Amino acid sequence: MKERLKIGITCYPTLGGSGVVATELGKLLAEKGHEVHFITHSMPFRLGKFDRNIFYHEVEVNDYYVFKYPPYDLSLASKLAQVVQLEELDLLHVHYAIPHAVCALLAKQMVGDKLKVVTTLHGTDITVLAQDESLSDLIRYAINQSDAVTAVSKDLIEETRRLLNIEKHIDLAYNFVDKRVYFPREVTDLRKEFAQPDEKILIHISNFRPVKRVTDVVEIFHRVAQEIPCRLLFVGEGPELSKVLCRVKELGLLDRVTFCGKQDDVAQLLSLSDVMLLPSEKESFGLVALEAMACGVPTVASNTGGIPELIVHGESGFLADIGDVEQMAHYTKQLLTDKPLYEKIVEACLYRARFTFCNDVITRQYEEIYYRVLGLPIPDELKLKPLNC
Repeated sequence: MKERLKIGITCYPTLGGSGVVATELGKLLAEKGHEVHFITHSMPFRLGKFDRNIFYHEVEVNDYYVFKYPPYDLSLASKLAQVVQLEELDLLHVHYAIPHAVCALLAKQMVGDKLKVVTTLHGTDITVLAQDESLSDLIRYAINQSDAVTAVSKDLIEETRRLLNIEKHIDLAYNFVDKRVYFPREVTDLRKEFAQPDEKILIHISNFRPVKRVTDVVEIFHRVAQEIPCRLLFVGEGPELSKVLCRVKELGLLDRVTFCGKQDDVAQLLSLSDVMLLPSEKESFGLVALEAMACGVPTVASNTGGIPELIVHGESGFLADIGDVEQMAHYTKQLLTDKPLYEKIVEACLYRARFTFCNDVITRQYEEIYYRVLGLPIPDELKLKPLNC
């Protein structure tokens, strides 16, 4: 019986929740004894320290003069096939239908049907790209031809079926956080660098794309700050950053807002915060909200996409309609002024992050999918070993 698998993982290595989850999953699989090969255009930024079961293969794109644009897709497919043959991989786990699943399927045609392809849908490939008629057929093909498909929320599964008329089974595999990294930390000294002892700290983390509605964060903070001494931390960068900065200046809030830029280790910043603001127009899951929950920080968010599957309104955070900054500000003030309510919600956040979205549970779920597509029995050790949630 084969218990140690050889797994290739392809993702966007430098940005977004999909790259974070793919990298963390690979690290956890390696810890469990599987051999994991990351096949990406650059080193995944969350890869961290050396692990004897983790290998990295760089996809190099040759810019031939006959091509108008560098052929990343073809280079990736060729590299996938090369690594599969050289390392005798059992399967490829690719994150995003295009281009990664399409490239993996092309690699499979080159090396043979013995290779299996598992595709994880994270959101943008469905919520944005699948609505483009020039891409929808390609995404549908990638999903239907994959040996297994997973999605990070029920909402994303339903949207995939609706937009692409997909009947293929899609496994629900929620995102997760590593509880050894995301937990409430003692950061008293660090907190002093951002706020006075009597001030609360609100935080927003994103890639500052329009869909994140980051200017709504400023509007919410403005309303809260009129009644409660507080500070706001922005973590990340992106196209809307200049617009956000302008609005902060217009409202005279510049001395109360800190722009932290991109940060690899956000657990400390989350631990010193009191409330996470996530007023997005669309979130297929909302990984930053889960990271906040795991650090004991409640989130006030939009009631959209997969967020309601993560945050139970009134129990582990609060949800409001998209764009309703007044209601979001009200919930934020409620959290910051009602200590018993705040403590109750923090406790629910910690429990939900640790047990419902336990990294051990989700990792085991992916392992079971791998054995299923390979036609192998699930090892007794995997079935019988207790989870450490």
